[in-house]
Amino acid sequence: MRSTKQSVTVIGLGPMGQAMAGAFLDRGYDVTVWNRTASRAEDLVARGAVLAPTVEKALAANELVILSLTDYDAMYATLEPAAAALTGRVLVNLSSDTPEKARAAASWAAERGAVQLTGGVTVPPSGIGQAESSTFYSGPRTVFDEHRAALEVITGRTDHRGEDPGLAALMYQIGMVMFWTSMLSYWQAVALADANGLAAADILPHAVETANSLPGFFSFYAERIDASRHLGDVDRLAMGMASVEHVLHTNADAGVDTTLPAAVVELFRRGMGAGHAADSFSSLVELMKKAGA
Repeated sequence: MRSTKQSVTVIGLGPMGQAMAGAFLDRGYDVTVWNRTASRAEDLVARGAVLAPTVEKALAANELVILSLTDYDAMYATLEPAAAALTGRVLVNLSSDTPEKARAAASWAAERGAVQLTGGVTVPPSGIGQAESSTFYSGPRTVFDEHRAALEVITGRTDHRGEDPGLAALMYQIGMVMFWTSMLSYWQAVALADANGLAAADILPHAVETANSLPGFFSFYAERIDASRHLGDVDRLAMGMASVEHVLHTNADAGVDTTLPAAVVELFRRGMGAGHAADSFSSLVELMKKAGA
């Protein structure tokens, strides 16, 4: 029988797991925790959490189990030895991994009597417990609705994307594609600035202004891309080709690493070779929908 008491188990006490357990404690939940390195629980125990001696005990303590592990391989390594204790548990799997692995894990959990809700948290540990922070979820809607109040402790905004357990992982990875690539472009700019005697602080206003212009471009091109309309009425790939080559040469002349700008140039060259010189550079998305040669 489901308990009406506000209680939760958190398995995995890296920075994210610790932040989540702390947020539940702040909201008055009874919190059971487990981590392979037990010493990571000391501060949480001092605040009132209960450290389970084994994974089995951690699972047995509560129906709702939050998993904050490195990846799904770590999940299997942690839970497989305790599989008999999974029956009746709701596993909120906030571990990062691929959509396909999320789907496989949901099936694995179901075979052992548990239900998985896949989650993709869009903020770092400092954003856990904040009303404005958000998390993608996917999996059984009824289970999501039943536990929504607890999920809103982790982040104030919860976005259920559908029954497919892979969808939350997909949305998370879409964000990561943009985040890591964008941050690398900033590191490239900082390296180029440094080679020319400028500090990161010197280019910060320009970098922020450039980044703030991107949402307008996203919105402008989204409708065109969905309609496969890559007209060269606003920009042309050939013009972009010249620009990205200038970027590459500027970095090469400065003596900084050119891996990233060279990759961009190569993608533009593929677009030119595919006959898109007179089309918008948004036509590159059609090449990116397929694995490169």
